[in-house]
Amino acid sequence: MAKESASKVLSIDGQEVQITNPEKLYFSSQIKVTKLELVQYYLSVAPGALAGIQDRPIVLKRFVDGAEAEAFYQKRAPEKRPAWLRTVTLSFPSGRTAEEIVVDDTSGLAWIVNLGCIELHPHPVRSGDLDHPDELRIDLDPIPGVSWDDVRRVALEVQGFLDEVGLQGWPKTSGSRGMHVNVRIEPRWTFTQVRRAAVALSRAVERRAPTLASSKWWKEERHGVFLDYNQNAKDRTTCSAYSVRPLPDARVSTPLYWEEVSDCNPADFTIFTVPARFAKIGHPHADMDGSPGWLEKLLELADKDEAAGIADAPWPPHFRKMEGEAARVMPSRAKSAAKKIAIKKPRVKMPLITVANSPDKAAALAGLERWKAKHANITSLLAVDDVLVDSMRGRSSTWTRIRINLRHVPEEQRPPQETPEPDDDPTREWREGRKHRGAGVVGS
Repeated sequence: MAKESASKVLSIDGQEVQITNPEKLYFSSQIKVTKLELVQYYLSVAPGALAGIQDRPIVLKRFVDGAEAEAFYQKRAPEKRPAWLRTVTLSFPSGRTAEEIVVDDTSGLAWIVNLGCIELHPHPVRSGDLDHPDELRIDLDPIPGVSWDDVRRVALEVQGFLDEVGLQGWPKTSGSRGMHVNVRIEPRWTFTQVRRAAVALSRAVERRAPTLASSKWWKEERHGVFLDYNQNAKDRTTCSAYSVRPLPDARVSTPLYWEEVSDCNPADFTIFTVPARFAKIGHPHADMDGSPGWLEKLLELADKDEAAGIADAPWPPHFRKMEGEAARVMPSRAKSAAKKIAIKKPRVKMPLITVANSPDKAAALAGLERWKAKHANITSLLAVDDVLVDSMRGRSSTWTRIRINLRHVPEEQRPPQETPEPDDDPTREWREGRKHRGAGVVGS
């Protein structure tokens, strides 16, 4: 076995930061990028990267074996850390608390990258006020098959709507298939209020562009580009400006000027191209902190929706049931249950089958292609939004579940549910154990 390469010590902002295994490959399938080269990338765009994370508690999403391997989320600050790194105590919806890292300078940035943090996940609050976000986050998430042109069109609809309610949005590519628009706000509203404003915004944009945009939480109801309002719920984070994403081309979540949105291409922004862009034009969001906005108009819109009988949108599954929230159940199941009560017939479920479960998204997508090849006679009958690719959050990592909605396939032609291939659900053992423990409590 080859010996690990020697550590390299960098002197940054008057601090010494040790880069362990600097020659370890963090990207290797399509391009070659070492850990040290990743650190050097972040140092080259440090003013921009720090603008997105500075003075904020940060979740450490660690790719300790590189971008092609599974990552895990670490909320709690490592016990072994430099004395010059700050932490703050953050509380979660579960009632638990954790000491999380706060990055203040370039040395702190380099230190967390050395831990394997390929991308950066800050909370939308500052360390001095952990209960009131200073950022409204608009996450434009296209469903599979939706074009980048549609993402850009929805982003421009968001810009137009924000102008109408007196808010300034700052766009950036997500570094994957979508786009983010962040809005700096005064830190005077709670997480619940900021999320409520985000729900109102998402529904308003859907009304403006009903064929392009969707505010629907349940994937069976979505179309086009989903505006993920729940990214504003407490304990949710998104990748920040200049984050490198774990894609084969080392793509970067890149801040844009609005005039760039209409013809930008996310593939143009990578770890190799963004440093030169940053050196040439600087940080497009440099003035973001100078224009915090107010949420009154969005909250007034939320009041109007509520008065019209529109219930609160579903919260993430790990949150407790919230006051005013509609039933947290897939619409197909809710309709079937209502039908059963009304006419006393067995529930008719949406014809969903699962074809792949895996912590490796590429393996799950390969399983989907095998399923399509096996059932080529019905693949042509499926609509774009009949293929549901779900990023599932486990206890400390994410995994991919792929389902097929057979609603457009005649019943006699629908294939049965078979064992997914692959079928590696990392939460199955934990869920079954919890179910077993619960049954034991009931029976005791």
